[in-house]
Amino acid sequence: MDYPKVEFLYLNEEDMIAAGVKDMAGCIETMEEMFKLMKVGNYRMGGANGNSHGCMVMFPESSPFPEMPVDGPDRRFMAMPAYLGGKFDMAGMKWYGSNCANKEKGLPRSVLMLTLNDKDTGAPLAYMSANILSAYRTGAVPGVGYKYFAKEDAKVVGIIGPGVMSKTSLAAMMAVRPGIETIKVKGRGKTSLEKFINYVKKEYPQVNVYGVDTIEEAVRDSDIVAANTSTPTGNPEEYPYIAEEWMKPGAVISSTAALRFDDEFVMHRARIVADNIKLYEAWEEEMKPHAYNTIPIPAVHVMDLIAEGKMSLDQIDDLGDILIGNIPVHRKQDEIVIYSIGGMPVEDIAWGTVVYRNALKKKIGTRLKLWDTPCMI
Repeated sequence: MDYPKVEFLYLNEEDMIAAGVKDMAGCIETMEEMFKLMKVGNYRMGGANGNSHGCMVMFPESSPFPEMPVDGPDRRFMAMPAYLGGKFDMAGMKWYGSNCANKEKGLPRSVLMLTLNDKDTGAPLAYMSANILSAYRTGAVPGVGYKYFAKEDAKVVGIIGPGVMSKTSLAAMMAVRPGIETIKVKGRGKTSLEKFINYVKKEYPQVNVYGVDTIEEAVRDSDIVAANTSTPTGNPEEYPYIAEEWMKPGAVISSTAALRFDDEFVMHRARIVADNIKLYEAWEEEMKPHAYNTIPIPAVHVMDLIAEGKMSLDQIDDLGDILIGNIPVHRKQDEIVIYSIGGMPVEDIAWGTVVYRNALKKKIGTRLKLWDTPCMI
């Protein structure tokens, strides 16, 4: 950039698609590289601990101010800043507003944008539509886990929650385990279930896909289970539940959302893997006590159990340690892996940087001017 003039590249959703945001294989490779950089410490996220998920604005149940929004399902604003080093060497922030009532207006639950910034000056480099980007990086993160933990001959998949996250999680499964033959789907509503099944039939005509009535049916005999269902938080007893006897030996169960297991299984027999243990430590610090009541991901409950003295930190593995060879991919034969995915802004920075650089090479997007020279300096 020729300072003091500042321009940035604007990428709308169509631009993002043209620049390769839907390249799942490439996204999985990018996430794997990102995790390795994180393991050696070449990153920063928000907060004094450098590992905060982000800063959230939530609304009260009632307000004396008529213009102020009030609380509702998933109604919030959130800023998620990060820096990622290595070949990415990029700073930025994902910003979004979320409201389940958006569906009534034909909008996605969350509307997301990503800004990439020059690490030295802070000047914007790109401003991009981030809904598809976020969905794909969210699917690619479990994809890294499927690549390492799922059996090479995995054939059967169970899906809990037929939404966008399950579409991208499935895309990741198919990218790393193309021999999958059967997909069982558990949903709450007939319309969303049928929509998901029709999507799978169109995208993966080689597989047998069908709906099931219970979580147990989705889990039994499945080599891979993806739990991506939205659930009201607060009472863990209401979170989706998986019993130990339903799980196939050697199965991988990924969770990007609420999920519950029996404590005896978690403490003594499961292999617990987290995408970034420090993220869960940060949540435990920020949300204590009982962080699991607010953030319903299995590894958050593990951190609660550690805080209560019922488990120790060496009972949860960090994905980065596995990727760089500090610990084995499998600790024992036919272990059941519970893989928790918390979601982090470094993921958006990583994949956003790749897509941005693709756009530059392909001359995609619109150049917008911030200023020729700043009028106040």
